[in-house]
Amino acid sequence: MRIKSGLYFALQNICFAAKSGTFFTYLWQKHEPCRLLKKLSLSFLFLHSNYSAFDVFLQDTTANFKQKISKNFLQASQINEKVEKRGEKVVEPAVGMFYNSSRKNERKFFAMSFSTCSNPSELKITDMRFVDIDGAPKRCTILKIMTNQGICGYGEVRDASSKTYALMLKSRILGENPCNVDKIFRKIKQFGGPSRQGGGVSGIEIALWDLAGKAYGVPLYQLLGGKFRDEIRVYCDTDVDGKHTGTDMGHALKKRMDMGFTFLKMDLGIGLLLDEPGTLNAPLGFIDDMKKYAPHILNVQGGSVTADMVKHQKSYQIVTTAHPFTGIHLTEKGLDFLENYVREVREVIGYEVPLAIDHFGHICVEDCIRFARRMEKYNLAWIEDMVPWMYTDQYVRLKNSSCIPVCTGEDIYLKEGFETLIKAGGVSVIHPDILTCGGALELKKIADIADENGVAVAVHMAESPVACLAAVHTAAAMHNVLALEFHSVDVPWWADMVTGINNPIFENGFIKVPEKPGIGFDELNEEVIKEHINPQIPGYFEPTDEWNKEFSNDRIWS
Repeated sequence: MRIKSGLYFALQNICFAAKSGTFFTYLWQKHEPCRLLKKLSLSFLFLHSNYSAFDVFLQDTTANFKQKISKNFLQASQINEKVEKRGEKVVEPAVGMFYNSSRKNERKFFAMSFSTCSNPSELKITDMRFVDIDGAPKRCTILKIMTNQGICGYGEVRDASSKTYALMLKSRILGENPCNVDKIFRKIKQFGGPSRQGGGVSGIEIALWDLAGKAYGVPLYQLLGGKFRDEIRVYCDTDVDGKHTGTDMGHALKKRMDMGFTFLKMDLGIGLLLDEPGTLNAPLGFIDDMKKYAPHILNVQGGSVTADMVKHQKSYQIVTTAHPFTGIHLTEKGLDFLENYVREVREVIGYEVPLAIDHFGHICVEDCIRFARRMEKYNLAWIEDMVPWMYTDQYVRLKNSSCIPVCTGEDIYLKEGFETLIKAGGVSVIHPDILTCGGALELKKIADIADENGVAVAVHMAESPVACLAAVHTAAAMHNVLALEFHSVDVPWWADMVTGINNPIFENGFIKVPEKPGIGFDELNEEVIKEHINPQIPGYFEPTDEWNKEFSNDRIWS
């Protein structure tokens, strides 16, 4: 009994040191001591592995208990030496050595799950690696930040972007404690920019929050100040392949409603008019070039815009010429066509459900105003990205010329760009993308600015479950969120890319906010992801050591 008591107090000290004393004290009070000591033997291994959450409760019926512990001390030490060298999580196989895998009741151990919180103050970033997926529905680049304690965090570079935007930052974050999220963000944010250029900074920021949440054992929303809601309303972009009518689009949207979606969005723009004579006015030959070089870019529905699509000079000019400079105008016939299209949609779906519209094409603000006035009778939730986001004065003109809510923001990087537009009175709704704006905390700051100025937030998202769940957590922490965009309802394997989430992820038009640490999933599903790796960018989290020593004098002032 004296030996039992001595071991008990030793285990108690271990538990308190690991910040898990309450849990084990409870077990001590409720269970016979000797049996408890057998169950708590696992804590020695976890202590060796520098983990503080020991919520493993095993039914050990194995004899020769003392011998197993002694044997495992040596095995655990050997394994943990490997952990420190390669920065990988090996807790499960290490603990498995306690048991004889030939016994049926003991083999069950390998299927058990347990938390692996770390010692946050001692965490260090040791590596960053990537995998590129295509068709989910766009090209998604998932990044993994690894640490000296075996836990890792996942982020994502924005769709159709280059992971170079993140790779160039690797040398600047190695050795940092990932829990110092704001410090690291301020260190790297100067290397981001609008649209896809913000993908590196934003993706890393999300991975840091995922790591911090896992280190402290709390979901991301708690690190952002707590949640206002338990579920997030979602809407999904809806496409119809080929030449079609508003009635066809209406039926496609009605199917979304039948699936439970309570908020709708569709595309509407000059892409519908390219083959309709007399609907567009433009410099002679320009429309012909658009038909020749860019139809696949104007209406990409599966996969991403690629370098091959824009490599021709004319194609590049077509897709990168800003709206005021294209010389494209809508004729009255063109406006009639678009108005009739929206009328047909409303005839199918009714007027009660919110309907937002996007992707108009590159037309000048004057034509945008003409279009908006035509559409007022159809009760649109918003018109989105009518002109480039940086033309604040044009947004003010557009908003003041129509009663339809005006929305933009998916390509704006950092809160300052949003603040200028919001305070000028140019928008009713902002549409930030968590993978462009700077990540989760910056998105929360942007939402707070909008909230103070009476502007709603609809979060843009066309990415993998990694970015989606990060956006869900951040939306939960916002006061003024309308809905979250969800592009992947037609991708059957989308939710299978990760484990530990609901499948399907949405239910009755909402996504529940995960309660698991970090951004809310267990692990990546390696098998599924490997089936969908972009063949043009092969490799599954391959080493990136060539970026470990990238250097410049990063100071931006003298």
